[in-house]
Amino acid sequence: MPDRNPRPSRTASATRPVVAPAKGTAKVHKILAERGVASRRHAEELIAAGRVTSRGRPVRIGDRLMPEAPVEVDGTAAATAVAHRYVMLNKPTGVVSTARDERGRATVVALVGARERLYPVGRLDSDSEGLLLLTNDGAWAERVLHPRFGHEREYEVDVEPEPTSAQLSALGRGVDLEEGRGELFGLRVVGNGRVRLVLRTGWKRQVRRMFAAVGLRVTRLRRVRMGPLMLGSLAPGKWRELTAREVRELNVHIASQPGKATRKGKR
Repeated sequence: MPDRNPRPSRTASATRPVVAPAKGTAKVHKILAERGVASRRHAEELIAAGRVTSRGRPVRIGDRLMPEAPVEVDGTAAATAVAHRYVMLNKPTGVVSTARDERGRATVVALVGARERLYPVGRLDSDSEGLLLLTNDGAWAERVLHPRFGHEREYEVDVEPEPTSAQLSALGRGVDLEEGRGELFGLRVVGNGRVRLVLRTGWKRQVRRMFAAVGLRVTRLRRVRMGPLMLGSLAPGKWRELTAREVRELNVHIASQPGKATRKGKR
């Protein structure tokens, strides 16, 4: 006997009309990155916070526009063409790695004092110091930050008490953290209570948490290298423009890692 109340098939109910994106359009977070407003990730945060509009109307994550469409952030138009800048800063302690701070603390962007809308490439904690990049080239920043491109970060770290061989061995084997197994590379002692190490992941306060897990307290953390770029003799609080050669070398470093560029990196 036929069912008097047939249920719609699961296949039919799950079918949705597929709308192809309009030819030539791009997602708004990508447009913002290309215009030098922010990295793609930060642009998504701006959109989610309701700070991005187009012709006065709010945009949502996933919305697409023509590349030349007007876009506003906090009511200020994002220019369609910008001159890209690449800045290296030796961030001192007590300065936050943001464009602005609700608590009124000094920011890395204020240290540079640029008229352009620069933003930091990655972060250093307020109590950490050393090499930090700032730019208004969102696509470049995305390539530098994404772990699939394999940019190493090298740090000089002072710890208390003096690390034992057992503690160093434990760090060398890796430490389990919430995000996964944290690993340090090139770990070596360079002085009394001072070590050098390399990270290939950028988890929040990763170095401090790993050292704490083996009973060591970090008293100073300074980033001295990012990819092929070295901090060198740049004084704390000072900054300089990257040379065309340094920008080119960083791009070559990215392009030279095809294996890593084709698989998702661990965060």
